[in-house]
Amino acid sequence: MSIIRWDPVCTRPDGLVAPARTGRIGRDGPTWRAANGPRWRKVGPGLYVPSSVEVCVEQRIVEQAARLRPNGRSGCVTAWAALRWRGAAFFDGFAPGGEVELPVPLSLGGAGAKLRAAPGCHVERVFLAPSERELVAGIPVTTPQRALFDEVRRRNSLWSAVEAIDMAAAAGLISVWLFATYVGNANSRNGAPLARHAVSLAVDESRSPRETWLRLVYTQLADLPEPIVNEPVYDLDDNLLGIPDLFDPVAGLVVEYDGEHHKSIEQHRRDVTREQRFRGVGLEYVSVVRGDSRRAAAARILGVRSRALFLPPSQRAWTLERPPWDPAPETLDARFVRLGKVEELTHA
Repeated sequence: MSIIRWDPVCTRPDGLVAPARTGRIGRDGPTWRAANGPRWRKVGPGLYVPSSVEVCVEQRIVEQAARLRPNGRSGCVTAWAALRWRGAAFFDGFAPGGEVELPVPLSLGGAGAKLRAAPGCHVERVFLAPSERELVAGIPVTTPQRALFDEVRRRNSLWSAVEAIDMAAAAGLISVWLFATYVGNANSRNGAPLARHAVSLAVDESRSPRETWLRLVYTQLADLPEPIVNEPVYDLDDNLLGIPDLFDPVAGLVVEYDGEHHKSIEQHRRDVTREQRFRGVGLEYVSVVRGDSRRAAAARILGVRSRALFLPPSQRAWTLERPPWDPAPETLDARFVRLGKVEELTHA
């Protein structure tokens, strides 16, 4: 089955290659002479990989992690790189805009840990408890909650921090409630105020960074009540009308973000048909498109919402009540409770 490129979950690719150290006679790695030739690429002090190895984000993580001790005592991969290694797709290792590669963040927790700065990584010495270190697929990484906290601190921007929390939840690594609990236990840490503010605006149901952006435009800029996120809407005959990005049940307003993939003819046809279904039961509909500024998006939403019907429940031709054929899925919090991971994911 092919993976949708905007799926919040990803799998590590095959073919990742751990760097080798130079060997005197080439037993443990390339000889010094061979390592400086065209068939090898230097990735760190004394570390080389064959030049034929494809450089994807996971390969970059492997290369930088090779500078750490496997047990994590000298430090761990953290922040966006640890989240990506755990399968969170939207932490892709690029700065906003998708052109500039971010350095792989390495956290040195031990007092005696030493690591020289090198191209391709960012080294930071901060307190790192033994309980916040794990070995995942051979790479020492911070726990999901610590990695997310470090990423929020790295971003140092409220909207971007909310996006990070939303996308970690979308990948199923941690819930907003669990992260809020963790942050509450880390009040003295640098970055805790931003993390507390950001987690108060985050949700488990967002599925992409632009959905998070759209929700923040709706609540923070347009100053409208918190919408329902990715919740199915049905007609009164139990037929599914669609699953809006955002839904305002009081106004009867569907809000959608139309990104790059909505430009195809087939997708546009599906979007038009879907909009007709919503309008057919008296719902108002507004689309925000890629390239819209925050202010433009907020103004469009407010303009369309002013035309919504605001019908009382007794007059609505739609419902949020799930029919028997479409039971509600297990929530993220319920899943972590069932798996017994609540304490594990809140321990600081």
